[in-house]
Amino acid sequence: MPTFKYVAKDQNASSVTGKMIADNQSAVIEELRKRKLTIISVSEAKDSTARAAGFLFQRVKSEDLVIFTRQLATMVEAGIPILQCLEALQEQMSQPYFKGVIMAIRDDIQVGSSLSAAFAKHPKVFDPLFVNMVKVGETGGVLSTILNRVATYMEKSLKLREKVKSAMIYPAVVIFMAMAITTLLLVKVVPTFAAIYDSFGRELPPMTQALITVSNILKTQILFYIGGLIILVFLLARWHRTEKGGLFLDSLTLKIPIIGELLRKVAISRFSRTLATLSQSGVPILESLDIVGKSSGNKLIEKVVENVKNNVREGESIATPLVKSGVFPPMVTRMISVGEKAGQLEKMLTKIAEFYDDQVDTAVAGLTSIIEPVIIGVLGVVVGFIVIALFLPILQITQIL
Repeated sequence: MPTFKYVAKDQNASSVTGKMIADNQSAVIEELRKRKLTIISVSEAKDSTARAAGFLFQRVKSEDLVIFTRQLATMVEAGIPILQCLEALQEQMSQPYFKGVIMAIRDDIQVGSSLSAAFAKHPKVFDPLFVNMVKVGETGGVLSTILNRVATYMEKSLKLREKVKSAMIYPAVVIFMAMAITTLLLVKVVPTFAAIYDSFGRELPPMTQALITVSNILKTQILFYIGGLIILVFLLARWHRTEKGGLFLDSLTLKIPIIGELLRKVAISRFSRTLATLSQSGVPILESLDIVGKSSGNKLIEKVVENVKNNVREGESIATPLVKSGVFPPMVTRMISVGEKAGQLEKMLTKIAEFYDDQVDTAVAGLTSIIEPVIIGVLGVVVGFIVIALFLPILQITQIL
């Protein structure tokens, strides 16, 4: 969204200037009227976020958000007024889009908005978990404590995400290189040998003939296959956004050997840590479960959490629907059940999250050690097949001669 600069006068006839992120000029005028300001001028800022950062950069990195939250918590804890905190953080922010968001939050607070309400106006940056916890911190007078807790939660979540990302990047790169090498051999090398064999005027071995056929198909229709693959990925992504498609695909990913188990452990860790953090901060349980489901990143987990929320609304326990789902291991459901009965649910959930963080570390190491030799072995078989198929006619001719 673009940034607009405005000049206005308040009820005391004092000049008021500032900047505001909005969809259009009309939205800025409407907001200024709500603030009971007399508008003098409203124009799009020359250094608007859209121009400075571009569409692709209108997002905030998780690392920047963690640093922002931690610094805001430290400054609030030191007794600095919230407006001064935001002004300081805005001045040191180098990311244009995030800088504009902080400016908008500061402007909202200047006219009497609460911090949580100001955050809520920017859902692309501050998710419901962040907003609700800040709201609880404001209500209970423990804003700095809550902000520190949010920062800790985001740091651990980011660390977990980076572990999974690093585990996936290496196999993806190796698989891509293997496919690129195989495609290069089929498109560039095999046709050269095929031209030579045509001059022999002899029948080729079935193995060689099959390889040349595959090479010819790939060479003449490679753009068709690439286009088909792109369309398939696009359609799957669109289907994943639907409730039925998302549930099917997310359920399927959890059943993939090795990778599915890793994703399951990540989902359990995220579920446990998010629910523990929200419960410790005093967010109502039904609201906490709603946030946990939406932030799970997996439609199957979201459906399970929805069932948990319905059970809790009817006065039942959290553990029962988790057992029925079959997604959560018995150890997890029993620990949650014990935590509910003993009144120590947050403590049990934290222990589960810490345990599965360690399990993710082990799974990541195992995934890397298993996938590497498998990919190398498959690549060796494919390249070996191509080499044997290419040189088999030459060996046969040599034997005849």
